[in-house]
Formats: sequence, C-alpha cells, structure tokens
Amino acid sequence: MKRIWAALVYLATGLLTAIASWLAIGVLLLSVVVLPLLPITAPLIRRIVDFDRQRLARYTGDAFPSPPPLDGPWLHRAQRVLADPDSRRDGMWLVTHALFGTLFGAVAIAVPGALVQQPFVPIIWWAVPGGFENSFGVHVDSWAKAFLSLPIAIVLTLIVTQLPRLADLDARWAKALLAPPRASLEKRLAEVVATRAAALQAHGAELRRIERNLHDGTQNKLVGVVMMLGIAERTLAQNPDGAVQALRRAQDAAGDALEELRNVVRSIHPPVLEDLGLDGAIQALAARCPVPCVLQADHLGRLPAAVEAAAYFAVAEALTNVAKHSGAQHAWVSLGIQADKLTVLVHDDGKGGADEQQGTGLEGIRGRVAALDGTASVSSPEGGPTVLTVVLPVGK
Repeated sequence: MKRIWAALVYLATGLLTAIASWLAIGVLLLSVVVLPLLPITAPLIRRIVDFDRQRLARYTGDAFPSPPPLDGPWLHRAQRVLADPDSRRDGMWLVTHALFGTLFGAVAIAVPGALVQQPFVPIIWWAVPGGFENSFGVHVDSWAKAFLSLPIAIVLTLIVTQLPRLADLDARWAKALLAPPRASLEKRLAEVVATRAAALQAHGAELRRIERNLHDGTQNKLVGVVMMLGIAERTLAQNPDGAVQALRRAQDAAGDALEELRNVVRSIHPPVLEDLGLDGAIQALAARCPVPCVLQADHLGRLPAAVEAAAYFAVAEALTNVAKHSGAQHAWVSLGIQADKLTVLVHDDGKGGADEQQGTGLEGIRGRVAALDGTASVSSPEGGPTVLTVVLPVGK
C-alpha cells in the first residue's frame, strides 16, 4: 500500500509539472524566435525541470543534481543556452514529460477516483430518481447496470495495484533524461579536482602572505620597540630626558606594530562582517570608495562566514580596481539571493579592458570563489563597461 501511495503522489505531481511543461514549451518556442528572451526564459525552464529532478529524487532515493547556472553577460548567456547540452536535455524533458506526464498523471488520478465511486453504485442508484451516470458515462437505471460496477471495480483495483510499475516506467526514462551523462560527471569531477587544487594553492598563498606581513611588518616593528626600550634602559641613569624620548619613540613604534597586526587580522576575516553583516560591510566599502558608488542590496541576513568573506574581498578587490585602473566616474554594487545562491555584481562606467594577467587581482577573486564551489566571471570590453559577476552557494 505504501508503494501504491508513493507512486500515486509521484504521478499526480507529475501531472502538475506536465501542465507547466506545456506552458514552458510555448515560452521556449517564443524564446527561440526572439533570441534575446533566452537569458530570461532559460532559468525559468531550469526551475521547472529542477522541480522534476527533486520529485524524481524523492521517489527513487537517488540524487539528481541541477546543472550549473548559465552566468555571464546577456549575449554570452544566450549563446550558451543554445550550445549547452544541459539546456538541450531540459528541452527534451519538457516535450516528453508534457506528453507522457499528462497521460500517466491522468491515469493516476482518474482510476482511483473512479474506483472510489464503483462500490457505492449498487447502493445508491435506486435512490436517485431516473438513475445517474457513473464515471464511465454509463447511465445506471437498473440492477443489472448497477451490479456491472462490481467487476469494473475489480478491474480498476488491479490497475491501481499496477501504479508502482507505471511510476517506475516513468522514473526510468526520466532518469535517462535528467541524470547527468557520464561525460558531464567526468567533467564535473575534473572541475572539482581543479577547484580543490586551486583552493589549496590559494590557501597556501594566503598563509605565505600572512607570514610575510607578520615577518616584514609587525615583527620588524616589535624588534624596533625592543631596541628602543633597551636604549631607554641604558640611558635612564645618565640622561633621563633622552630615556623619556626613547620611551616615547618605543610607544609610537608599539602603536604602529599594533596597527599593523590589526591590518593582518582584518585581512583574514574583517571584523566589520561580524558587526554589520555582509550588506553593512559592503555599504562601508562603497562609502570609502574614491569613485562614487551606489549599493543595491536585498536584506541578506547572516550568511556562512566563508561566503561573507569571499563576497566581501571580491567587492573590495573590484572597487580597488575601479579606483586604480578603470577611469570610471561611477560604480555600482548589487547583492541578491536567488535559489540559494548569492549573486554579487560590481560594474562601472570606465574604459574597460581589464586583463587578469596584469595583476588586477581578478585571478585571486576567481580562486577564492572557486574554493567555495562558486563562479566568477568578468566582462570588460575595450571602452567599457566592466562587469564582475560572482555567484556563491549559500547553503540554505
């Protein structure tokens, strides 16, 4: 009985998504004719198909991960939708599911509904003046026709017991279409290996940077403090005024060392993130940017610390590049969460032509974001504008 109920729920919800698929097919055909609509309609279609992936995963117990999002500039996304094999599989699923999902779902709903009615036909037909029509359009106005409902109920019961087989058949070809192909899995595995290597490399570079800052900055200043205190101690008995001056210099040097140490700590995880959250911290960055910067942000709430730090440093590096290299008059930062992903956009009206090979920090942003299974892309044609797009999973 449990399997029958699971199959009934699976097929019935499939009928709902099949109806949505018919609508999506119409939208998809319109988008193919009007190509600029593809970047808008493709994510909507992906959501419908992702719901079926979740429905299939609940029924089968297997995982069916969603393909990576199609990010990047508008025209680039339109071209990728046309060339993306995952998008083509989504389109094939819409067509096949619209046909078979409607048929299987209708059977799953209609047969149990008709079965519920049949046992009561011999009981109530005589109480209805002139009889009535049963689920199959037969006008029941005699005992012979009334008792005909009993063998019909037996047949319908047998059909209901076969619903798990029907659901398994639907799930089998759904798995063939929705499960990532082997080549895609191998590509994803290669991406994970490369991302892990990049994360380890970025982590090593970060440790070397912290060690270098502590060694070349803070440590040198602390050594200077110790030397000044030693000088003050030696001159205290013979020249108290000189000792006081040495102590003051040591105090100033200690203050510089403390400030240097604070800067190193901020570079690891900025305290402003703990105090203000990501949106407040980005607002502070925008306010300090030499180029007039406008922030557009949803109410993000608190996000995982690693995600907040990656987004913060990405915006900080991007705004630094805007101030140093872009020649822009204005800059904009937007933050938003959609489908459990944080999207960060930083764009300016500068001259463009940003090159990751010229030490602008873009490679560092990409490595930090990739370590969290996110994506970072830069569009910067000559003449501008420059747009940095960072997408990070928030794990909600």
